[in-house]
Amino acid sequence: MSLIKLVMAQINPLVGDIEGNTQQVIQNVIDAQNQYQADVVIFPELTLCGYPPEDLLLRESMAYRIKAAQVLLSQQHFSATVIVGYPKVLPAGHYNMAGVLQQKQWITEYAKQKLPNFQVFDEKRYFTAGKVPCVFKWHGIKIALSICEDIWHEEPLLQVKKEGVDLLININASPFHRQKQQQRLDLLSKRAQQGNMSIIYVNQVGGQDELVFDGGSFAVNPNGECQVLAPLYQQGLYLVNYAVGSKAPIMFSREAISLPSGLEVTYNALVLGLKDYVNKNHFNSVVLGLSGGIDSALTLVIAVDALGPERVHAVMMPFLYTSQLSQDDASEQARNLGVKYDNISIEPMYNAFMEGLKTQFEGRPTDLTEQNLQARCRGVLLMAISNKMGALVLTTGNKSELAVGYSTLYGDMAGGFDVLKDVPKTLVYALAEYRNTLEAEVIPRSVIQRPPSAELAPGQKDEDNLPPYDILDQILERYIDEDKSAHAIIADGFDSETVHRVIRLVDLNEYKRRQAPIGVRISKKGFGRDRRYPVTNGWAPGC
Repeated sequence: MSLIKLVMAQINPLVGDIEGNTQQVIQNVIDAQNQYQADVVIFPELTLCGYPPEDLLLRESMAYRIKAAQVLLSQQHFSATVIVGYPKVLPAGHYNMAGVLQQKQWITEYAKQKLPNFQVFDEKRYFTAGKVPCVFKWHGIKIALSICEDIWHEEPLLQVKKEGVDLLININASPFHRQKQQQRLDLLSKRAQQGNMSIIYVNQVGGQDELVFDGGSFAVNPNGECQVLAPLYQQGLYLVNYAVGSKAPIMFSREAISLPSGLEVTYNALVLGLKDYVNKNHFNSVVLGLSGGIDSALTLVIAVDALGPERVHAVMMPFLYTSQLSQDDASEQARNLGVKYDNISIEPMYNAFMEGLKTQFEGRPTDLTEQNLQARCRGVLLMAISNKMGALVLTTGNKSELAVGYSTLYGDMAGGFDVLKDVPKTLVYALAEYRNTLEAEVIPRSVIQRPPSAELAPGQKDEDNLPPYDILDQILERYIDEDKSAHAIIADGFDSETVHRVIRLVDLNEYKRRQAPIGVRISKKGFGRDRRYPVTNGWAPGC
């Protein structure tokens, strides 16, 4: 019995940086050869252009650049066989490809057959589906290729099973959502047993706009047992020793890695999503309004974990209704985390606006206008700091607030990135508690325990205007994530009036969400690429 050393290259490509991604491939192959004496090095889906390239695929120069990258790779003196993903233009269409480079020759390639066209995916906009399997012999074993979505369908597997394949290599750019890794493990276990073959699943890592790719590459044997599991969120080279010559080949690595908890996985997705957005877009720092509330408190600690305290600037912007407790909590947290901290009152600018608007407002009662004006004063301050310092403004709204429009356009929604955009309020609290377990409590206990409030009016609490968050979030999950109707949600045991009120708020506030900054996606259906509803429409609310 002999061993073949296959290395899963869990890398972080940059969309559009074909030259840089190609250099990543070259360096990782060299490192895999030096570190493991690799026989095969496997890279993720569309590695050379990054995923998702979106309309960059429609640029005429894409094909030329990819071809140049393939030529450069073929000129390298690799002893290992390299499997890598790239787009390719052929007379019949554009294809999502996996190619095999061996001894300076591209010996075979495979066109993805199953093109996802749901949730965040729209591959049918760009690609033509392949129709044939790809099987090649290597060192006495039969290896088949597939790409990402192919493994979620039986047909591609059954195609190669007929050919007596020993090993299926599936390359991926599979974005994170909660519980996703367990779904992958369960699916691959089933597919391996169906095909009576070993499967290696290689996924990329890194943030790309709202998407986060969590890595977690792994290998299963024909019995469906996971033998190798790479860590989540970490770039690296992970070895799979494939034993040839036994009836049921065994795959194993030097170290087994178990899945972390759900809160840890979600928190790390938020950290990586922010880190890569800031760094890949070349911002030197971030700035955010630190209100003394739970949302800004969690956003601040995520920012520090992603970038380090030296790149984070927190600004408390009090007004008449801002409690001393909020100011004390904000100051304490900033001190705990070691970030730059300023306290700038918005009263002078608010008063100046009110004086300037005195004629227009004369004779009209005080209403939400004055509350929104407070938020917009804060937005102006943060954007001015951003312009002067080159810092990215982080907004701090959560999914629950964004869903029902509990936010102010050009106020607390003014900024470039919203870390909590897909995080329901109840999960905000859970993540804050989780983060406080990692070391001394960096989020003050009083921030977590007191009722949430925007503090835009005397004695204001969120639940004065909204259902309790534990009820609201359950309704929102059913309506947004699960696409349930009002009738179905009411049938689940929720109050009819509350359900219709929440759904009406969701439907009416699409115009706000359309103007909101992007943020990290952690659910099966976030606001953005996942959920595309018209702003102007005659659809009956609640249907």
